Amino acid sequence: MASRLLRVCGAWRALRVGPGPLAAGSRAASTGGMPTDEEQATGMERKIMDTIKKGEDPYGVYPSKPYGGTKDDPHLVPSLTNVRLVGCICEEDATETYYFWLHKDKMERCPSCGAHFKLIPCELQ
Repeated sequence: MASRLLRVCGAWRALRVGPGPLAAGSRAASTGGMPTDEEQATGMERKIMDTIKKGEDPYGVYPSKPYGGTKDDPHLVPSLTNVRLVGCICEEDATETYYFWLHKDKMERCPSCGAHFKLIPCELQ
């Protein structure tokens, strides 16, 4: 009986008081809101965001300039490292891709169609 009385009294008290006061605003809200991605990015993430703002392609996803693929005019493949795996789709309606490694300062040929590829170093600015 006593426990039931305490529960009822506690419920009545909670209903009378109402919701508690709101907590004071956080530090971020008092200084003008949450920081944007550009304001809080650091390191490699910051370099990538700055590169995208400049209109450059940090991941190599934009269509590249067409090259002849000859020894005098090879396909230029940008890379952040000294080695990169390249896939060549030799014909327009081909169903398979030929993969091979490109190394810095060395021109490679596709084993199927004979197109020339050359690795060029690039950096995120």
